[in-house]
Amino acid sequence: MSISTKWSYSTKRGITAIVVATCLSFATQAQELNCNVTINSESIQGTNKSVFNTLQQSITDFMNQTRFTQMVVAEKERIDCSMLIVVKSVESDLFKCEATIQSKRPVYNASYTTPILNLKDNHFNFKYQEYDRLDFAQPNQISFNLTAMLEYFAYLIIGHDLDSFEKMGGQPCFQVCESIVNSAQSASFEQDEQTGWKAFESNRNRYAMINNILDEVFHSYREYCYTYHRLGMDQMTANAANARARIAAGLPILREVYRSRPTTYIINTFLDAKADELTEIFKKGTTEEKKTAYETLMAIDPTRENTYAKINEK
Repeated sequence: MSISTKWSYSTKRGITAIVVATCLSFATQAQELNCNVTINSESIQGTNKSVFNTLQQSITDFMNQTRFTQMVVAEKERIDCSMLIVVKSVESDLFKCEATIQSKRPVYNASYTTPILNLKDNHFNFKYQEYDRLDFAQPNQISFNLTAMLEYFAYLIIGHDLDSFEKMGGQPCFQVCESIVNSAQSASFEQDEQTGWKAFESNRNRYAMINNILDEVFHSYREYCYTYHRLGMDQMTANAANARARIAAGLPILREVYRSRPTTYIINTFLDAKADELTEIFKKGTTEEKKTAYETLMAIDPTRENTYAKINEK
């Protein structure tokens, strides 16, 4: 991927007014996503395996050939992302699955790509028969749970990417996610398909994610995501010490948000994506930066003690 070419797109990504006006309009220009889709059906026995191959190709085509916004996107500027869908059971035409969704973006003037999104959906359930068409639907016209979830995650990926280039830049896409959630809650889905969309059924579902993102309590976190990427990661090759200091200066924001909402999904998701990267960043920091980073990250995310301990290794 050409970093300079990709970076020319960053200015286009940052024009929020354009995205606001067109996020629900569709054109014939290049698509936004470069999504690698994998269907893992190893645990399913005695089922026609061709249905999984067909499903994988259909989802791949949907994610990569659908135009989700009217942002001007060249082929080399598409957002690299992936979906790993693990099929747990198939009962008639009901697929019960788990899905892992990841995305990344290039760092300015470097060959490194920084992870943006890394989340797992434990209830990626949908009805599907081989060769069913996956057609884009407007948020207020949702009738097929699989495409509803695919659209939701497509806008979530694009929104997170935009947030990394401009403060609150992904807001229009996140608002589309909210519309999809609202429509899905009132759609005529089977009970197993409804799981994940419901308010308050879990603090780690699709509803909880978009509810966190759009809550004003988390605006400071989202602004830190911009600082982390544009003023931190993107400045690493120019001045690593200054870039690291900017990232370190924002860590207390994560702790404050966590303290106000200890069960929040969005902070957990951020650390799922960034734990290893943060560790590598602060391994090269000053003594004070290492101390602050380690203590802050452990206060928020104590389950990854083995990872954060590497910050203080000699």
